Parts: sequence; C-alpha cells; structure tokens
Amino acid sequence: MILVLNTRSIVNASIFTLLLMLFSQLVFAKANEFPGRKLYPAVKYIELKDLKKALPESIVVDVRSAYEYETLRVKGALNISISSKTYVDKMRKLRADNPTKKIFVYCNGKTCMKSYKAVMKCRRNGIKDIISFDAGIMDWAKAYPKNAVLLGKSPVDTNKIISKKRFKSKLVTPDVFESLVSDKTAIVIDLRDRFQREATGIFSGLEERVYLDDKKSLEMYVKKANKEGKTLLIYDAAGKQVRWLMYYLEDKNTKSYKFMKGGAHAYFKALRSKFTK
Repeated sequence: MILVLNTRSIVNASIFTLLLMLFSQLVFAKANEFPGRKLYPAVKYIELKDLKKALPESIVVDVRSAYEYETLRVKGALNISISSKTYVDKMRKLRADNPTKKIFVYCNGKTCMKSYKAVMKCRRNGIKDIISFDAGIMDWAKAYPKNAVLLGKSPVDTNKIISKKRFKSKLVTPDVFESLVSDKTAIVIDLRDRFQREATGIFSGLEERVYLDDKKSLEMYVKKANKEGKTLLIYDAAGKQVRWLMYYLEDKNTKSYKFMKGGAHAYFKALRSKFTK
C-alpha cells in the first residue's frame, strides 16, 4: 500500500514538473515574441482577442505616421502620431474628453516599440490609463479583416497583406542597388523626407526626389517606368517606409521595382566600412 502511494506521488510530481516546464517554455516563447514587454515591464498591454471584445466601448489610437495609417489601420481608429509635436496635447485632450473610456494605442506589430513608447510618454506627462495593443495592425488585420481598412477599403482582403517574406523579396543590398543605378536602366527615387535628406542625394543627378505622400508624383513615375520598361529603384532613410509604399505600388500593378535594404543608413554604413578597411 505504501509502495502504491509513493508511486502515485512520483507520478503526480512528474506530471507537475512536466506542466511547469511547458508553462515556462510558453512564457519564454511569449517573451521572445513580444520583446517590448521585457523592455517596458511597466506598460500595460491588451491581447488581440481581448481588444476585439473591448472595441465597442473603447478608443483606439494609431500612433504611427499618417501615411502608414492611411495605408492600413484598425477601423475607427484615430491617428495621433507619437512623432508629432502635438502628441501629448492631443492625448491629454482625448483622455479629458473621455474620462471613463479605455484608450488603446498600437503601431505595426510585435517588434515595434512605438506603442510602448507612446504609453510611457503619456505616463511621463500625467496622462493615465493608456494601454498598449502590442500585437499591432498586422495581426489585427489578419484576424479581423472586417474591422480593418486597407487603402480605404474594408473589409480587408487578407491576400493583399504583404508578408515579411514577400517584402524581403523586393530588397537588394546597397552595393547591388548601386550597380542597378549604374546600368541606367531604372528610375531612381529618393523617398526620404526633408528632415532625413542630406544636402545632396546619394545618386546626385541620377535620382528623383519624391515625398512619400506625394501620390501624384509617385503615380507619374510608376506610369513612366511601366511604359518604358524600366525598374523603379527606391530608397528611404532606414528601409522601413518603403514597406508601406509597397502597398501602393502593388495596388497600381507596378511591373518592376526594388528597394535598398536598410535604406540610406545602410548605404553610408557600407561606404564608411570600405574606407576604414
């Protein structure tokens, strides 16, 4: 009898240990999936399904740029960019006008830190109860296409959501990008804004300067490239803005285009490396 009890105790202990190990693995996987939660432990966050339930009685704020917001967003979300000088004032007014409502902020996805920074910025300025939806717009649009807007259309066609793999297929390294420019078989576009650009462009005399939200100029160059059978070679400051431009290019059925991986930052870094060797 004692032997049976001991055996059961051993079995129960083994099951408990196994469950504990599985739980630890899940916690570790979650921490890797959402690195910002470890970096910003004081920031409250809400999970994907919980936000869907809370949505009717809540306010959702997109803290990304206006261009990103116009490209893909949570349906009904407001756009208050964290990079705006009026971010704090607008968030303070939003909280004052809606004292009992929950306010959630989001950015691109699990590795994007803007939603955490947005919460912290509010906290430092005395704006309370702002919560991060750190799964971001990508996971939201895939899970709830009826509650998302892509290029002004809702529900979202999830087949048109650009995956990382698909985006990466359009990237070329700075040296390859430069070689394509040298062939003079492309239209080169510097997409950086006026604050990001240097005194001159990287490919002076061979490139066009277009702002991201200048759709008229972008459309002109897309039509020109398609008509003349040329490739659009586009670079930005750090290789991030072009991902959102890709939605526009795909929507316009652009035949051939490539982006510089890492943008101008990567180009100048590689250039410095060549001279310091």
